[in-house]
Amino acid sequence: MEKRYLGKSKLEVSALGLGCMTMVNGFEIPETRKEMENIIGRAYDLGVTLFDTAEVYGPYKDETLVGEALKPIRDQVVIATKCGVQIEDGKQVVCTRPEVIRASVEGSLKRLQTDYIDLYYVHRIDPNVPIEEVAGVMKDLHAQGKIRAWGLSEPSVSTIRRANNEFPITAVQSEYSMMWRDLENEYFSVFEELGIGLVPFSPLAKGFLTSGTDGHYHSLAWENTRFSEENMKHNMQLRNLVTRFAEEKQVTPAQISLAWVLAQKPWIVPIPGTTKMHRMEENVGAAAVTLSASELKELGEILDNFTVSGERYTPGSDMAKRVRL
Repeated sequence: MEKRYLGKSKLEVSALGLGCMTMVNGFEIPETRKEMENIIGRAYDLGVTLFDTAEVYGPYKDETLVGEALKPIRDQVVIATKCGVQIEDGKQVVCTRPEVIRASVEGSLKRLQTDYIDLYYVHRIDPNVPIEEVAGVMKDLHAQGKIRAWGLSEPSVSTIRRANNEFPITAVQSEYSMMWRDLENEYFSVFEELGIGLVPFSPLAKGFLTSGTDGHYHSLAWENTRFSEENMKHNMQLRNLVTRFAEEKQVTPAQISLAWVLAQKPWIVPIPGTTKMHRMEENVGAAAVTLSASELKELGEILDNFTVSGERYTPGSDMAKRVRL
């Protein structure tokens, strides 16, 4: 598989990574856990070298799964994990106080069975802790050899600039797909200016763009109003257009969707997640799909002329309040 550098950094990764968040489901079932480890191993065999997890996934169990699966090939892969979202009284709480980050990194290193983390994200921005202070902690962890690079998830442009001034950022993680392209308006120019890579989660719009034209779609994204009943009738038009385009090119809608993301910039590395072997193999196949200039122009015109109904998160919800800080 093609390799890419995240921005101006020396962090080289596969063009497509593997998001491991949902793999923790069924963690306590040996057969299911082994199946997830097999998917991770097979992804590596197919050329994937970037594997994404977080301490809060599970919570805490997903890192254990990823660490165990990658232990035999640790020096051949790039592990990304995250700090900054804690579990208190059964609820997620954003907290990036320096002592919390330092405790989190030690826990992640232990669960991942490694002595360094390749890419360490701040999972969400804590409005109560100056980002310069957070960047200073990351700089210390880097100097200690505990992390090799760091990044931010769902930050504002202002936060990116302030953090980068203190200690250069390697990557930003955010949603980006055919269905949600807001990053193009302001962020892309900042990424290019500062030499920062983009690692999109939900590059398949939470699976919406993979499901054909049968008019059905069920999402676990409970905060996502794009998939409400009233908005789905309109948004299905986008999926139908993508599906027809894929049929004409004799590939799958998922492969078209991922190939489109990859074609936008050379520093973009999407991390589609799945718990099914055949879906992972299908996604990896997107790296070999080439879109011509005319095909990209056609797809661009389709997307430019389509307005998605609904929001990523319900306005005013906790999830909405955690982004773009």
